[in-house]
Amino acid sequence: LPSLSVPSSMHLIQVDSVQRWMEDLKLMTDCECMCILQSKPISIEKDEQNELILSSQYSTCDNLQLLLKRAWIISTELTRIAQKLEKNRWQRVHSMTVRVNCHVRSMVNEYNTFSRDSSEEMHQLEKLLIDKCSEFTAFTERCIQTEDEQTLKSMKSCINETLTTVAQYFGQLIELVLTHEAQNLLRQIELSDSVYMTESAISSLFSLTQEGAHLCRIIAKEGGVVALFKICRQDCFRCLYPQTLRTLASICCVEEGMHQLEKVDGILCLADILTDNTHSEATHAEAAAVIAQITSPHLTFTQHLSSFLENMEEIVTALVKLCQEASSGEVFLLASAALANITFFDTMACEILLQLNAMKILLAACSDKHIVDTPYSRDQVVTILANMSVLDQCASEIIQGNGVQLLMEMLFERSSSGNSAEVAACERVQQKSAVTLARLSRDPEVADVAVKLSCIPRLIKLCRSPTERNNSDSVLVACLAALRRLAVMSPDGLEDSDFQQLVKPRLVDSFLLCTNMEESFV
Repeated sequence: LPSLSVPSSMHLIQVDSVQRWMEDLKLMTDCECMCILQSKPISIEKDEQNELILSSQYSTCDNLQLLLKRAWIISTELTRIAQKLEKNRWQRVHSMTVRVNCHVRSMVNEYNTFSRDSSEEMHQLEKLLIDKCSEFTAFTERCIQTEDEQTLKSMKSCINETLTTVAQYFGQLIELVLTHEAQNLLRQIELSDSVYMTESAISSLFSLTQEGAHLCRIIAKEGGVVALFKICRQDCFRCLYPQTLRTLASICCVEEGMHQLEKVDGILCLADILTDNTHSEATHAEAAAVIAQITSPHLTFTQHLSSFLENMEEIVTALVKLCQEASSGEVFLLASAALANITFFDTMACEILLQLNAMKILLAACSDKHIVDTPYSRDQVVTILANMSVLDQCASEIIQGNGVQLLMEMLFERSSSGNSAEVAACERVQQKSAVTLARLSRDPEVADVAVKLSCIPRLIKLCRSPTERNNSDSVLVACLAALRRLAVMSPDGLEDSDFQQLVKPRLVDSFLLCTNMEESFV
């Protein structure tokens, strides 16, 4: 490229433009340009060291993000090559192979630019991958130079084999690189006495956990949970507790993270943090988030729950206090989510909640729109109410706290944004409020309050109008069950047609009738 004389007043614009161009170029460029510019660093001055400007300005976290983005592109391209190969699109296969070759070389060069301590094993794997990519490109080039069907057919199996080997080497290299980087970050966390350096390493580690379960497994296997709990047991790092706990919650979404948590008595550490009033609300909230994660009813591995039961009373008490004193909707959401999950796996938790007047606290929180401000928060509250409603003592608590009124309001829950996650949360709120009403209405006093609050017409509307329940079958079943329970307690509240269609038949028949209803029938 010819050198240009740029006025000093234009220097800032020139630098910004070049940097922007370089960022775009790294991921969006023609194969021919890549081949020509490959490994040609652009220096600031002729005599200065030949280092890419880009690499010096990025942190370790940014470099890893770039590496992961490049890896995703290569993985996608390899999948597409396999698809084009099936259709014998030889020209496309070759051009894509050249592109993959360029991306692989760029990825290796980029990684070696910011990583100065790569192992011999990694260098060997890089060489194997680059050599195999070159071989792959040579194979596909020969394919576009011949039109003989038999030759192409015999070469196709070789290309398939080479593609499989490239994918295998690529997967091994990425695994090795990510393991190496996780080890470096964890070594930094374990050896550093500096709050700043430790915070930087934890931040990078958290970014890695956001890339999916596979990276969480790598971090867990390399001792991530152990290292992070070690931070949570040192007073000198108290200011890092929220960030550390947030990272732990992410790692504990995988089984390997759970096993590590069990080994280091992580639940006892979480209980200590939650019950220590000297910690900040942010620390308590993030500890609640870890509890919510490890008690999730969606997890299939539950070995850790035995040690959880030993500390459950302390944890539940602390979480109820956090709900009561929450200064924001986010803190309340995390604490109530943890409580909701706990009520799923042990009825003792519901009894503890009753003793702690949790029902009164949760119902009071729902009247504060700054605290319970989303369908997600209401979903957690109604989950707790539904699970507690199996206890007979629960009915009087609900009536005293105007809980039936709240359940009635929840039957009207609708999404304001149309966001799919929010719509799903609204459906869960409607379903669980109907379930709670059905369970509580075995008590005549609750049923009487529900009838007076016009719960029956609302339940009928939800059964008969698919749009009211967002076409949700689970909401329909729950509403039919609640309606039948209230109809037993107050048969005069229904018109004959409603009774004949929604109450008298078997539940499955009423369900089929309602799912086939058109809006015009409403």
